[in-house]
Amino acid sequence: MSLIEQIDKDKLPQHVAVIMDGNGRWAKEKGKLRVFGHQNGVVAVRDTVEGAVELGIKYLTLYAFSTENWNRPKLEVMALMELLVSTISKETKTLMDNGVRLNAIGNLSSLPEKCRKQLIEAIKKTSLNTNCTLTLALSYSSRWEITDAAKRIAIKVRDGELRAEDITEDIFGAHLNTAGIPDPELMIRTSGEHRISNYLLWQIAYAELYFTSKLWPDFRRQDLFEAVLDYQKRERRFGMTSEQLN
Repeated sequence: MSLIEQIDKDKLPQHVAVIMDGNGRWAKEKGKLRVFGHQNGVVAVRDTVEGAVELGIKYLTLYAFSTENWNRPKLEVMALMELLVSTISKETKTLMDNGVRLNAIGNLSSLPEKCRKQLIEAIKKTSLNTNCTLTLALSYSSRWEITDAAKRIAIKVRDGELRAEDITEDIFGAHLNTAGIPDPELMIRTSGEHRISNYLLWQIAYAELYFTSKLWPDFRRQDLFEAVLDYQKRERRFGMTSEQLN
């Protein structure tokens, strides 16, 4: 029986988040520049997205570029931005063919204009697709996102649009970049690192964490299927006992 045949389609995680790590190390192992790893990471993205659609996962969020990544060498950052523009342009047809809606979160105003324009065009073009929503976290930091939400809520309280005593978890969540998207039930990180790295800290409060030593450019849909199978073997109690769930 194949991996995908072992998966219970009635117990899929609705939302899977991924920290795509290991591009640089993958390239270094091959004696290449880091950008070579990023280029090959695009193949992993394509196969993972198609695997999510094949499986029936409705939301997939990929950590593509963190706020901290701006501190990398200038040449690498420039190469990453150029790669992002070309990838979005080339992959829009693939998204359309697979019925994938593109979305983006993060401090998008900090992206180069060319990159931002290409991103907006692809988001508009794919806006009516319904098979899966692919969200790219770009220039993203969870602490930035939470701080930004707190600021916007504070302004509403100051202006009398919202009372402090009416602020709930739902109200706060509605001011995050991910408003309208269900929280991830499964978070995958590649490359053997066991860190969250400032990624969706609010949203993954109850997510199952899955770590694999595989470097991102080598990740494929079969690896996604393995992670989902592992997820389905776990008991999600949300603070309750096993007896309460049965």
